[in-house]
Amino acid sequence: MEEVRASHILIKHEGSRRKASWKDPDGRVISTTTREVAATRLQSLREEIVSGRANFADLASVHSDCSSAKRGGDLGKFGRGQMQKPFEDATYALRVGEVSPLIDTDSGVHIILRTG
Repeated sequence: MEEVRASHILIKHEGSRRKASWKDPDGRVISTTTREVAATRLQSLREEIVSGRANFADLASVHSDCSSAKRGGDLGKFGRGQMQKPFEDATYALRVGEVSPLIDTDSGVHIILRTG
């Protein structure tokens, strides 16, 4: 089975299935963040990365609501069926080094960097 490796930045919002993160353990901010606000924040981070003004891992370590933030967003290797379907499909569609557009899952809004 072909595995991929990816990093991501996740921004959770009021529609996320788990409204807590390492940055917001009580979910106070997440519970009052709309999907639109989350997407706008993430889109601006994506523009900084794609333009070369910022490093993906640096931004992930500060902004991502996923515990992978402490690893610069690195999720390691994974195969088919291990991630939520929209996330998996987007990752497999990317070329190594490519950053995805915004991807919605039950966890929140993501951008994905395929690293392997």
